[in-house]
Amino acid sequence: MLNLDENFWTSRYLSGSTGWDLASASSPLYQYLCQIHTKTISVLVPGAGNAYEVAAGWGLGIHNIHLLDISFVPIEHFLKKNPSFPNSQVHHEDFFEHKGSYDLILEQTFFCALNPSLRPAYAQKMHELLNPGGKLVGVLFNRDFPNQGPPFGGNEVEYRTYFEPYFELEKFEPCYNSHPARMGSELFINLRKLDIQN
Repeated sequence: MLNLDENFWTSRYLSGSTGWDLASASSPLYQYLCQIHTKTISVLVPGAGNAYEVAAGWGLGIHNIHLLDISFVPIEHFLKKNPSFPNSQVHHEDFFEHKGSYDLILEQTFFCALNPSLRPAYAQKMHELLNPGGKLVGVLFNRDFPNQGPPFGGNEVEYRTYFEPYFELEKFEPCYNSHPARMGSELFINLRKLDIQN
């Protein structure tokens, strides 16, 4: 298994090996952001890469939106394009070491970039970072890939086992508004944090 650390992702960005990059906000996430009426909510986009969803949210008036990535290369690109974006809302770190609390976390090609052995920890960390009643919203690949990842694929049955202990699964269904290149191969998720008593 590859060591998917900061050096790995930085080398991918520097070599232009970024096949996951859509060059714009993904349509499912953008359309979801457009429906948010309470613009003051706190939002995190982990594994944000070039952070098109962050820029889109900011442009829609959602100004308490944070980007996180393990590599500084895409962060630097984002800040050059968005020089007025607050540095306090930029996090160059490992997702699993991040501290914060959010009303909404957006998932866009982050889950599939992680070693699959980290999927249970991913679900637990998402629960930890969300405020009571907070939501994890985004898309997951609903397919397998022929080559060793990333990206790493999977299916709804598998994914539900990670999320059901921590979330109410409000939506977990085939995505109808995917990017054309991903049509028919994504699930849209809208998961609400469960109140788990210790």
